[in-house]
Amino acid sequence: MKALSLSQPMAWAVFHGKDIENRSWRTNFRGRIIIHAALSFNMDHYRFMRDDLGVFLMPNPKEYVHGALIGEVDIVDCVMYHTSRWFFGEWGFVLRNAKAYDKPIRYKGQLGLFEVPDSLVH
Repeated sequence: MKALSLSQPMAWAVFHGKDIENRSWRTNFRGRIIIHAALSFNMDHYRFMRDDLGVFLMPNPKEYVHGALIGEVDIVDCVMYHTSRWFFGEWGFVLRNAKAYDKPIRYKGQLGLFEVPDSLVH
């Protein structure tokens, strides 16, 4: 199964209302992917979510999961424009049907879409 690594808190946000993943590259892939929570934490994104988007029920920055597979979501489209408050381009992967795992699965991330053995998550 394919996976995509996102820094925190954006990985968390996929399971709490984020419906677009912004990238500088496009994808033709459509289907279910795994979300990997990267080792990094982006404080600018945290402030953006809290201050500009009004996402108030966010964990403390030290409470986020890192270096793990945390759930699955469908990529249903890849667009250059979208009305979602989460879209700020250049490309937006349109996300639907997010489902967080009950327990994170420790795993090393990679750049781009990468393969994770099916046996690890099923």
